[in-house]
Amino acid sequence: MRAVDIIMKKRNGETLQKEEIEFLVNGYVSGEVLDYQMSAFLMAVYFNGMTFEETGALTRAMLNSGDSIDFHKNGANAETIFTDKHSTGGVGDKISLPLAPIVASLGVKDPMMSGRALGHTGGTLDKLESIKGYRVNLSEDEFRSLVLSDGYAMMGQTPKIAPADKKMYALRDVTATVESVPLITASILSKKIAEGADALVFDVKCGTGAFMKTPEDAEKLAVFLVETAKAMEKKASALITRMESPLGRTVGNFLEIEETIHCLKGEGPADVMELTYRLGEEMLVLSKNAKNHKEARKKMEEAVKSGRALALFLKNVEKQGGNAENLLSEIQKRRGTHKTIFCAQESGFLSLDAFKIGLAGVYLGVGRNRAEDDVCADAGFIFRKIEGEKVQKGEEIIECYGKNEACLTDAVKMLSEAVSYKSEQGEQKSLIIKSIS
Repeated sequence: MRAVDIIMKKRNGETLQKEEIEFLVNGYVSGEVLDYQMSAFLMAVYFNGMTFEETGALTRAMLNSGDSIDFHKNGANAETIFTDKHSTGGVGDKISLPLAPIVASLGVKDPMMSGRALGHTGGTLDKLESIKGYRVNLSEDEFRSLVLSDGYAMMGQTPKIAPADKKMYALRDVTATVESVPLITASILSKKIAEGADALVFDVKCGTGAFMKTPEDAEKLAVFLVETAKAMEKKASALITRMESPLGRTVGNFLEIEETIHCLKGEGPADVMELTYRLGEEMLVLSKNAKNHKEARKKMEEAVKSGRALALFLKNVEKQGGNAENLLSEIQKRRGTHKTIFCAQESGFLSLDAFKIGLAGVYLGVGRNRAEDDVCADAGFIFRKIEGEKVQKGEEIIECYGKNEACLTDAVKMLSEAVSYKSEQGEQKSLIIKSIS
């Protein structure tokens, strides 16, 4: 078998066999298949696509290129369905933070392996590390133990988990092949299945602040994720959700931890609470911890009202190296020292562009342009007014906290482009566009 023959076959639009895909991926990890050959293959996939079966084979090959966590071989009940949620990324998207302890407090076992901020999108790991002492670099044994004992744990991808994905993603980034639905699908699923998930719920974002800009593109990715997961004998469902404006009233690392605490007290912004509950419904039903969505919603609301979900979140903070008492003492008190206020430049109904606000956040230090860049834990935005609310010219609408004084000027300039004003409020659209199951 030769790499060039496999590349040629896919270039001509033919369907590859499982063995051919495995040969190419294994050869790339070992160094026998070279960068320029894998680049040619990726471009062929970009133009000609893959079937669900091919994508499943690619996912398995990437998954099997490194270690996988199997909870069922390490003391878990055979009937337990380990269930996780994956978001395609957005601005102010802190949903994983309240969602995991809520569903885990209701019996879901959620092995959550998350990522870092890059570009305009935030990263769950950076938010967690804004909690002083919190460790996301867990060993596989620590991760496994916490999930089995407490229902969930939060960690980053280890070098041994799906190493083929790490190499291939780096190549996609510099060969203009990132925007390929089969390649995106294989990248996401290889990591999620490696973390030990039996069932997956996908939050596929759509809009200016999302990777997928149109509902049609978002649906294509959602269907590919769900069908490929099923081809790999995993349970799956997806929600297509709007990402035109930021989620909630905060964007930033510690600021989103603070909003998480509010959510776990039942006091979070309506959009964050709604999406958290809706994704949780899917997780509870897939994991068989609820018979239907109505029962799932009732259970989650009770878990929040009773304080069980917040207690589990604080327990996790302690287990992963933080101090829960110190964290609670910082709520609404911990702010960056470099601050400015953005005021409305016109009167009207507010419109916030998620993508441009995300970029403004990068200036402040919320996110990063390159993987090696540092982030600022206390940088970010607090929105005194949100999408659709009426404002008066000169009214203070956004608090801005930056890593230094100089960055505030650039951030405010970007905010002036991100914020617009409408003469009419317009139709209030549902956050959730469609469900795929």
